[in-house]
Amino acid sequence: MELIHSGKVRDVYADGDELILVASDRVSVYDVVLPTQIPDKGKILTQLSLWWFEQLADIIPNHVVSATDVPAEWAGRAIRCRRLGMLPVEWIARGYLTGLGLKEYEKNGTVSGISLPDGLVDASRLPEPIFTPTTKAAEGHDEFITYTDVVAEIGEDTAARLKDVTLEIYRRGAALAAERGIIIADTKLEFGRAADGTLVLGDEVLTPDSSRFWPADDWEPGRPQHSLDKQFVRDWSSTLDWDRTP
Repeated sequence: MELIHSGKVRDVYADGDELILVASDRVSVYDVVLPTQIPDKGKILTQLSLWWFEQLADIIPNHVVSATDVPAEWAGRAIRCRRLGMLPVEWIARGYLTGLGLKEYEKNGTVSGISLPDGLVDASRLPEPIFTPTTKAAEGHDEFITYTDVVAEIGEDTAARLKDVTLEIYRRGAALAAERGIIIADTKLEFGRAADGTLVLGDEVLTPDSSRFWPADDWEPGRPQHSLDKQFVRDWSSTLDWDRTP
């Protein structure tokens, strides 16, 4: 078994024709890994992803091979998965306006080239969920791109299919979370192609690292929301004097 990549949160090991993704307890904000870890964070991310992969399996195949056929020292935080050729896009769906989407809206009245109604504020619910892709930067920060940019990058058929899948996953996730008193404001997904060309959902799905979760009974547009994700770490880091250089 060989370590082939160490990301901000996950370490990736090659094991024959398969990969093992190990979710660490590391925390990153603005693409920078912080020095302090959160105990068992990786286990929570992994178990949530596994549950969501099951809920979404009828929408698109996922990369999971096994959650148990992994080394004992990684039990609970590792997934054995298929190798994928990952697509160079971050697939983001937004049902509410906040974060970088809010900043772009305040500047241009748009997000990823999509015009939005006047008068929206932080945490406003959007008339309908929107697809707001970004680049997938190897270094530095991701940048908003338009659907047209995605088509130019990967082709119209693939772009259209995965845009629809991204929004369907968001709607499914938001509905299930709403039943439990949670708002999913937005989420980021990653897709790749299997060896046979099949489009596959990879990485993680609908976790507190890849999504914004808010308590529904506390939602109040016009102010920052109390979060059930890592937004509070972002907020804390924003009070510090640093250049956010990865």
